[in-house]
Amino acid sequence: MQTITEEQSKQISDLMKDFIEQTINLYDTLPMRPVGCPADQKTLAYLEKLPIPNQERPLSEVFREMLQDIYASTLFAQHPRSFSCIPSTASLLSWMGDVMTSAYNPHAGCQVNAPVAALIEKKLIRWMCGLAGYPEESGGLFVSGGSIANLTALTAARDAKLASEECKDATIYISNQTHSSIAKALHIIGFCKDQIHTIPTGRSFRMDLSALQAAITDDIKRGKKPFAVIASAGTTNTGSIDPIADIAALCHKHNMWLHVDGAFGASALLSKQQRKKLARIELSDSISWDAHKWMLQTYSCSVVLIRNQENLVCSFAAHPEYLKDAENTEGCAEFWDLGPELTRPARSLKLWLTLQAMGSEKMGHVIDHGCAMAKLAEDIIRKSPGWEISSPAQLGIVNFRYAPDQAMPENALNQLNQDISKKINESGFAQVFTTQLLGKTVLRMCTINPETTKQDIHDTVARLVRIGHACTMPFTLSA
Repeated sequence: MQTITEEQSKQISDLMKDFIEQTINLYDTLPMRPVGCPADQKTLAYLEKLPIPNQERPLSEVFREMLQDIYASTLFAQHPRSFSCIPSTASLLSWMGDVMTSAYNPHAGCQVNAPVAALIEKKLIRWMCGLAGYPEESGGLFVSGGSIANLTALTAARDAKLASEECKDATIYISNQTHSSIAKALHIIGFCKDQIHTIPTGRSFRMDLSALQAAITDDIKRGKKPFAVIASAGTTNTGSIDPIADIAALCHKHNMWLHVDGAFGASALLSKQQRKKLARIELSDSISWDAHKWMLQTYSCSVVLIRNQENLVCSFAAHPEYLKDAENTEGCAEFWDLGPELTRPARSLKLWLTLQAMGSEKMGHVIDHGCAMAKLAEDIIRKSPGWEISSPAQLGIVNFRYAPDQAMPENALNQLNQDISKKINESGFAQVFTTQLLGKTVLRMCTINPETTKQDIHDTVARLVRIGHACTMPFTLSA
C-alpha cells in the first residue's frame, strides 16, 4: 500500500525546503520577536472543532495550518530574553541533528539496529563520565529528560542498597530545594512520603549538613535504614550547589547511595572557571545531566551517568525470546538493558553533531557567559533604588524583588512582585517568572542563553524597574 504519492513526495520536498529557510530566519531574528505568541481564542476554537478526517486533505493546506495555527502559537524558550524556569538554549546545530536523526529514524535500543549510533552514544557517555571523574567501569544512558534520569538512577540505587524486605524501613534525604521529579521518582519506585526526609537549607539554599547528619543518626536509632541522599548541583530556584564532598563522606560512612541531580548544573563541568564548584562530584554514585538545558540541545537530550554500569544492568536487563537475535554477541550490555525504554530514539547524535561542529571548549564558554550575565543582572539590580537581592548569582541564576517601602505588608510586596512578573511577560519583551524563597515572592532570572547580550540584561532590568514603579502607584494611592 502506497501511503505517500509521487506528487505528495514532491510537495514535501518543496515545502520542507521553504521550511528550512523559514526556520533559519526565525532563529536569526528571534531577538527582534516577542518571547511568546499566545494563541488567540479564534484559533483555539477552530482547532477544537477540527475533526480527525476520514479522508485525506490537501498537504499544502495541512502544512499551512501547522505553521500558522499550531507552531506560531509558541513560547520561545530559546529566545535570548527568556529568563524563566531553566530556559532552552537550543541551537540550529542541534535542530539540524534532530531533523537528520528523525529522518533516518534509527532504533537505538541495541547495537545491531544502529551500530554507529550505538558507538557514538557510548563515546559521549564515556566522555561525560570522564568529565565527572568517574572510573572505567562507569556508564550510562541517554534518556528523555532529568525526570527519567533521576528515576533510572534511583531505581538502581534501591536495588543496589536494599533487599526487598528492607524497603519498608528505608529512608531517603532531600533538601527543601530538591527538584520535584525526585519525589515523583521515589513514589514510582515504591517509597511513601513519610520515608522521604526533607532537610532544611540556610540562606545559601544549600543542604544543611548538620541537619542531615542529625536526621540520619535519628533514623538509625529508630531502626530505620538510611539508604540514599539526593544532592543538587544547580537547583532550579537559585542555582545553588549542595556540599557534595561532605555529603559523600556521610554516605560513605553509612553505606548510602549518593545521587547528584545535576540536570541543570552538571554542565558546569565543561567550564574551566565553573567546574571547581562541583568539586568531588566523582564521589557520587550517579548523576543526572540534561544536555537540553545548558548544552544547546533541542528537547529531549538528557543522560544518566552511573559509577558502576552493572548497577543499571542488574535493575533493567531482560532477555525475552523475541530479542535473542538482536542481542550483542560480545557480552556487552545493550541500551535496553540500562534503562526502562526498549524502543528509543538516537538522542545522542544531535549532541555529537553540535560538539563536532563547535568544539567542547566553546561549549565551556557558553557556561561562563551564562554565569557572567547573571552576575551583571545582580550588579545592576543592587544599584537600583528599592530593589533587593534575595539570592545572589549562582550558576546563571539570580533572585531579587522590588521592595520600595519596608513598611508595606508582606502580602502586598508579594502581590507587587507577582504583578511585575505578569506585566513584563504580557509585554512580550522578556519572560521573568516568580518563585518563593523563605516565604517571599521573588523575581528570578536564569540567563544561560549564549545569545543573551549585556544590552538584553540592561534593557530587561530597566523595564522591570519601570514596571515596578508603575505597579507601586496603586499601593501608594490606597495607602
